[in-house]
Amino acid sequence: MKLTFGTDGWRDVIAEGFTVANVRRVAQAHASTILASGGQHVLVAHDTRFLGERFARAAADTLQNVGLNVTLLGTVPTPALSWAVRDLRAAGGIMITASHNPSPYQGYKLKGPYGGGATPALVAQVQAQMDVPVEARQPGRQDAADIRLPYLHALGRLIDPAALRRAALPLYHDAMHGAAGGWLRSFADIHNLQVPVHELRAIPDPLFGGVNPEPIPSNLEVTRRAMQDAARPTFAMVTDGDADRIGAVLAGGQYFNSHQIFAVLLHHLARRGLRGRVVKTVSTSGIIDRLAALHGLEVVQTPVGFKYITEAFLAGESDPAQRVLIGGEESGGIGIQGHVPERDGLLNGLLLQEAVAVTGMGLDDQFAEIERLTGWSHHYDRLDLHLPGELDRLSLLEDAGQQRRLLNHVIEEVVTLDGVKLSFPGGFAMIRPSGTEPVVRLYVEAPSPSDVALLLDKLRVLTLKHTRDNFPKN
Repeated sequence: MKLTFGTDGWRDVIAEGFTVANVRRVAQAHASTILASGGQHVLVAHDTRFLGERFARAAADTLQNVGLNVTLLGTVPTPALSWAVRDLRAAGGIMITASHNPSPYQGYKLKGPYGGGATPALVAQVQAQMDVPVEARQPGRQDAADIRLPYLHALGRLIDPAALRRAALPLYHDAMHGAAGGWLRSFADIHNLQVPVHELRAIPDPLFGGVNPEPIPSNLEVTRRAMQDAARPTFAMVTDGDADRIGAVLAGGQYFNSHQIFAVLLHHLARRGLRGRVVKTVSTSGIIDRLAALHGLEVVQTPVGFKYITEAFLAGESDPAQRVLIGGEESGGIGIQGHVPERDGLLNGLLLQEAVAVTGMGLDDQFAEIERLTGWSHHYDRLDLHLPGELDRLSLLEDAGQQRRLLNHVIEEVVTLDGVKLSFPGGFAMIRPSGTEPVVRLYVEAPSPSDVALLLDKLRVLTLKHTRDNFPKN
């Protein structure tokens, strides 16, 4: 059976493609890559999904049997594993997780020695070693470690716990039944915050309470209800299944989207005097460009996928002129200067809490201030269009790229970095066909909610025009 690798590694449905036998195949290929680089030590962890511990042990045993030393970390957030890889100077890491995907899925995430997700080069190296026999070696060692306290102490060095103590605002955290359940309470205890900690969906559940563990509005009804009567300016930070993505729900139950989170974090870090490049994926709000310009910061735009942001962070570590301040994507993955080149939902949530504590302003008020400063009015939505038939991808992208007006918006720039992005004053419309699923992702940012809805429908009609209906006719 051929295994398809994507961002960070490989994922599949449990008991169909994702089996113990296939985990061992990938682990052996991964081991070959690590051994070829001269590495000796690998960390292995998992989240709260079905059979996570079993799959993690299968991977660990495979690596040990071909001569690597392995440390099992148990159930931890993905960014904690990545941090530990760098802190312990390991040759790499394995995270058994399917992140924000539905509960029937499981995954094998590759982590590089730099403490971040696999670059395209690393994924290609592992793929090239699939099912290649490994030279017999003396088995390595296997042990276990608890990294919770040192990781949470590391987060405390990136924020100002004293500011959180002074503000005395309660902490709200929705872990979505994932790997970060209880970790924020531990952070508060370690740093003696002496504030109320309200935990939502903190108990591990392989079914994630019946929703996908992704912090988007359709999965946050529990959070909205819990925040309905919360006092301003508090908010609930929400982390996905393996806690590398961040979402937020404001007091009163209003959703605060990933573009807004990115903007508030950028503004907060810049006001703290930090400098560096701002790296954003092509589907991210134009307000980031305006805000970066306001602070005199360079913006770098990448294709969709945090692996490209990881590459930018790594380039900045070797060249100070390319140092990255913040890198983020539309799906809620954000990396921060001074940490590992990795998304970290817990760190981002704590930095948002720090921004509220320091300013005394809610996240919505902070974003409104950013809109005033930049002259940008942000309204956004996305549609994942599941196709009724086969897509003529090339003709769709060609047609989209030839659009010179969408409704009353004149197209100023056509960007073909990943799909087709049509930029106009005050926003953009973007079509991005999936490379692995019969799905086209449509993104729109516009000056008003009505414009967003109309433009999404325009993109939907344009996409369906290039889809051949394969259903039988009655």
